[in-house]
Amino acid sequence: MPKAPYKVPTASTPAWKKDTRKNQKLTWYVNADWWNKSFGKDMVTKQIKKDLNVDIKFVTGDDTKLNTYFASGSMPDLITIFDPNSKVARTANQWAYSLQDLSKAYDPAFMKYAAKDTLNWYKLSDGKTYGYPSYSNTAADYKSGDIAPRDAFVIRKDVLAAIGDQDFTTPEGFVKGMQAIKEKFPKLIPFGFNDFSGANSSLENVVQDMLGVPITKAGKFYDRDLDPDYLKWLEAFREVHADGNISDDSFTDDSNAFNEKINAGKYATMMLGSDVNHGTNLQTWMSKDKNKAYEAIEGISSTEGRERTLSQAGISGFTITYVSNKTKNPSKATQVLEYLLSDRGQMLTNYGIKGETYTQDANGEVKWTAKAAKVQSEDASAWQNQYRIGEFFLMSHDKWKALNKDSYVQAVWQMQKWGQKYLTPQFDIENIAPDPGTQESRAYSAIQTNWSTTMVSLIRAKDKAEFDSVLNKYKQFQKDNNIDQINKTRNEKIKENQKKLGEN
Repeated sequence: MPKAPYKVPTASTPAWKKDTRKNQKLTWYVNADWWNKSFGKDMVTKQIKKDLNVDIKFVTGDDTKLNTYFASGSMPDLITIFDPNSKVARTANQWAYSLQDLSKAYDPAFMKYAAKDTLNWYKLSDGKTYGYPSYSNTAADYKSGDIAPRDAFVIRKDVLAAIGDQDFTTPEGFVKGMQAIKEKFPKLIPFGFNDFSGANSSLENVVQDMLGVPITKAGKFYDRDLDPDYLKWLEAFREVHADGNISDDSFTDDSNAFNEKINAGKYATMMLGSDVNHGTNLQTWMSKDKNKAYEAIEGISSTEGRERTLSQAGISGFTITYVSNKTKNPSKATQVLEYLLSDRGQMLTNYGIKGETYTQDANGEVKWTAKAAKVQSEDASAWQNQYRIGEFFLMSHDKWKALNKDSYVQAVWQMQKWGQKYLTPQFDIENIAPDPGTQESRAYSAIQTNWSTTMVSLIRAKDKAEFDSVLNKYKQFQKDNNIDQINKTRNEKIKENQKKLGEN
């Protein structure tokens, strides 16, 4: 590792304030074609460029391009990926510098801002950490009240007022409640849920969280899909579908179709996952008539008396960024990570420039300036391209958004407040799938695909007998695809996770 080209400061002073070098350049690869490659033209990155005396060239691509880098041996200075379970992440000690070594050699302030739990989570077998994630929430973050839940069972206010006293917390009451909605609002879809593109909608893990289905039992993997409480609710959804109160279109709609229906208030109720991701559409509907806005209520609850365990982004986070050991400027690359992770960097990337786009009171509460609020609400293109606030997120974290209530649209405020008390970490089961490329991984993928179709078939079954038959076929499919060996791997990884978290 090259010697620092400046006197390394203490942890109390960031190295970028001591580094007098001008016109430094870095190349940063992001493994996503959709990433905005512009740098130094908008408010946020222009300030980064000025503070750090650095010009960053962003390069984007997919796994093929990433593999080409490794094959050629010609590496960018910084590399951002998205899969903590990939071979790239698991072998980072072969191609990246450890964050501990970088911090000690160039910028001790990095360790001041890096979360200890997050560093421990990403440690490899040599005891060092090579990548740092964005949106990594620790147990302390969950307890702080600074991060908001993302899921809720919601209903239109006017629908709730019109249908009288209905109990949506029990399977029986849920079925009757949907019937009551159909009678009063025949043009609405009584029950909607997230589209099935890319996952099992909000009818799987989101419902399971609403029911408080355990993620482990006795420290070992628990198959939540086969939990008796959850299966009771799938049977209830089957009855709702049989009554004509779930549209068959809901199983084939893509995300655009789902959002269009939210935009137009077509659903009377929804099992809504990731409400913030649908915030624009919820807000559009709310703006038409606040008395018809969606709100969270106590629905879909455990038949066994379990408390809800709502989730958020976990400790693994979203993106993971590394400093390549081929970089010729590891000191500046380290400064970039420290700067973005620091209070200054977080405030800049989330809120822009103090006095120009935001103000902050003595209690730390942030508010947009009148000018910024006007641009945000009236000119989305300028907000993205001229300001870039909230979009340059490669080291961002949820807790900073809590400083400004307007970080989220008003339409989700009540939903977030409703679910706050139910937030529960699920770190133990993060990244426990079999390693990619293994026979177990292929079997695991087959089981996941089979479950996606099975769940839809369960809800669309004509009666309880067909429901049971479909379920038994899935259980046999699991056995035929070596589920016991897959669970053994899961258990080993859960044990590793618990060790990282200091649970054993």
